[in-house]
Amino acid sequence: MQNQIVIGKIVAPHGVRGDIRILPLTETPEIYLNLDYLLLEKGGRLNITNARFQKNMVLLSTEEITNMDEAEKLRNQNVLVEKEKLPPLPEGRYYVSDLVGFACLNEEGEKIGIFKDTMQTGSNDVFVIKGNDGKEILVPAIRDYILEINTEKKEISVRLPKWEDA
Repeated sequence: MQNQIVIGKIVAPHGVRGDIRILPLTETPEIYLNLDYLLLEKGGRLNITNARFQKNMVLLSTEEITNMDEAEKLRNQNVLVEKEKLPPLPEGRYYVSDLVGFACLNEEGEKIGIFKDTMQTGSNDVFVIKGNDGKEILVPAIRDYILEINTEKKEISVRLPKWEDA
């Protein structure tokens, strides 16, 4: 699964013909329109026959799922794609999975922890850093706080918010 990325979560069946409703967990949900298949978190593959959007959800028809009962069995399962299927990002943008494990440094260049994940909030994402002491450090993912991402050195330089500084 190391070369695979979670791009959504199956939240419910849609209709009686086996369509599935997926909550996209990617900033580029249009990727679903260009995929031939999805991988299931617990193993297996779904060959896509139709993909469309309804509000903030993706509705998928697949070769394998033909009724509501089969679709129901997939509820709450994540769907994945291989990394190479993801569209390239513009300069200065990164997939979270590419940053996991990067050392996080404060403004003085001291290692404060390891990048773990992001949390999505209403206004902007938040970087989740596992601090040297094991506690989580939360840093808004905006230019004021994320000073530099160096992919060669696998380092992220951050300015700690005042509440994390204390």
